[in-house]
Amino acid sequence: MSKLANDTRVFKINPKIDVQNVRFKNRFGFILAGHLYLPLNFDSNKQYPAIVISGPFGAVKEQSSGLYAQTLAEKGFVTVAFDQSTTGESSGSVRNVASPDIFVEDFSAAVDFIGLQKFVDRERIGAIGICGLGSHVLTAASIDVRIKAVATSVMYDMSDSMWMGLNNSKTEKQREIEKQALAQQRWEDAEKGVPATGLHELPFDENDKPIQSDTLFPENLPANADSVTKEFFNYYRGRAFHPRSVNSASAWTATTPLSYYNFHLQAHIETISPRPVLIVTGEKAHSRYMAEESYNRLKDPKELVIVPGATHTDLYDQMNLIPFDKFADFFKENL
Repeated sequence: MSKLANDTRVFKINPKIDVQNVRFKNRFGFILAGHLYLPLNFDSNKQYPAIVISGPFGAVKEQSSGLYAQTLAEKGFVTVAFDQSTTGESSGSVRNVASPDIFVEDFSAAVDFIGLQKFVDRERIGAIGICGLGSHVLTAASIDVRIKAVATSVMYDMSDSMWMGLNNSKTEKQREIEKQALAQQRWEDAEKGVPATGLHELPFDENDKPIQSDTLFPENLPANADSVTKEFFNYYRGRAFHPRSVNSASAWTATTPLSYYNFHLQAHIETISPRPVLIVTGEKAHSRYMAEESYNRLKDPKELVIVPGATHTDLYDQMNLIPFDKFADFFKENL
């Protein structure tokens, strides 16, 4: 462990919270980069409840997950916010390639790490997934029973989003066109020896032609941008820009959707029971239906919290809207 050097966190830092750079390995051999947050008045001779945190999909630990980790450390938990494999400061010779299997494993690797700390009670470890990592954390918790309680914030099902489209808008014709485009992209990547970057959720024009880009968001917001694009742009390119964030400054590998087509996240989330689940989303979040669908599939004990007036990205960083007291109470009660 070491103190943060060249601190690049994009949220308001609490100087009273001790935060340290950490590294740990997952079972595939990737080295994950994390920030370990210690509670106020930390006593290394005590054993604390702990929470592992990651997300949103394409974000880094210096963004939303770090804010969640810091705030929950203020409330008495040992927390770790971490970059997913191949992203941020985590390892991977191919950068920014997403894998549902590896990203699910990353949560379990974070549990490995936190549970090895002598000041953490292994029987009191929880997990939070934000946005697209919410679907991954539920998947991890369904099989990793060491996660004693799990929560999501503005949960986004990445498998359904890529395969079905937002609001199940993708047609069968578009899906076949996309598979052909991905097949052609594989030939091009194989010929060049390096993967191209592209959009993990492929949009189509009015003629059902796929639209590609080597960045998720342009430097300047188009005049005709829809409300969801504006929302993400204002967070990733605006108030929370970070150069290591896929969403802020780059894109995923163009063939990323292939893994998510064949790996259906949340396949067995009903088996999390009897361990408790907290699902938090925003009243105005475009992803709200995904959180509600997951909640409906879960078995008790479970709780759904819909934050009045909140959009999707409001629950990334708006301190007046994120129900941190609710998160803290949930984990205090169940860890």
